[in-house]
Amino acid sequence: MVLMTTIVSAVSAAETETDPALIQIAGDSTLDDWLWLKRPVVVFADSPNDPRFVEQMRLLEERSDALIARDVVVLTDTAPKERGAIRKSLRPRGFMLAILAKDGTVVARKPAPWDVREISRSIDKLPLRQQEAREN
Repeated sequence: MVLMTTIVSAVSAAETETDPALIQIAGDSTLDDWLWLKRPVVVFADSPNDPRFVEQMRLLEERSDALIARDVVVLTDTAPKERGAIRKSLRPRGFMLAILAKDGTVVARKPAPWDVREISRSIDKLPLRQQEAREN
């Protein structure tokens, strides 16, 4: 867990202007904690050193503004032995990216890193997101 914190902290919020609340370690949280508040994007790996995990985090940090605009929270879990509630719920095998709607519905599961443009397109197709866009 310390290594994961180091990776997330390696690119400081000042350098990337990333909202510090955007990326969080899943830890003991559950998907219900985010219900109707945020759209969880969950990044799983068996190790924080997994090249796919490192690449995914880089991609997310590069365009954090687009994620913040879509009420996204990025939850990371690189500790399969701890069997957290989110890991039990989504049951990843190795690396996995999961995109969820505010209602808790799984929108997409991907076995490889996705850039923010692809993630944004998936989110923008959701009825609630379309309603939010019209109202803003």
